Amino acid sequence: MDIRMAGEADLPAILGIYNDAVVNTTAIWNDDTVDLENRRAWFTARRGQGYPVFVAIEGDAVLGYASYGDFRPFQGYRFTVENSVYVASEARGKGAGAALLAALVTHAAAADKHVMIAAITAGNEASIRLHARQGFVATGRLSEVGYKFGAYLDLILMEKRLAGSSSPAP
Repeated sequence: MDIRMAGEADLPAILGIYNDAVVNTTAIWNDDTVDLENRRAWFTARRGQGYPVFVAIEGDAVLGYASYGDFRPFQGYRFTVENSVYVASEARGKGAGAALLAALVTHAAAADKHVMIAAITAGNEASIRLHARQGFVATGRLSEVGYKFGAYLDLILMEKRLAGSSSPAP
């Protein structure tokens, strides 16, 4: 398995992974699937903001993708980012998520980000364990802030201070 920056040619696979998560999981709190143009706009926006989109690949197959972006759109949060890691259903539990998350952490630290946040559905034990293994600490729980599949969902917030990040200049 290799991790590399995503390109336009990876967007159909990213779309498939995204839509599968929408339809079959509570990892994405949307009810509606999206089209290729939506993912292209998302990809273009991420790259335009200087944020990475990584893919895990094996041969020609995209096993998963990951990115990070603004935690909140206010200047005071400019050193804090929030991650997203999604793995194809058939590739879960085989290391793609861990490799993608490690790539995000390394990239964010090199970009002088200070903290990375993960916002995870409370019942997603695999994602909580994945983040904990890479040094993320649970720092909060927001009760019943989401709704999907006929139920209110809790959100777990986890954070990691990034090695190598420095304090901002005064």
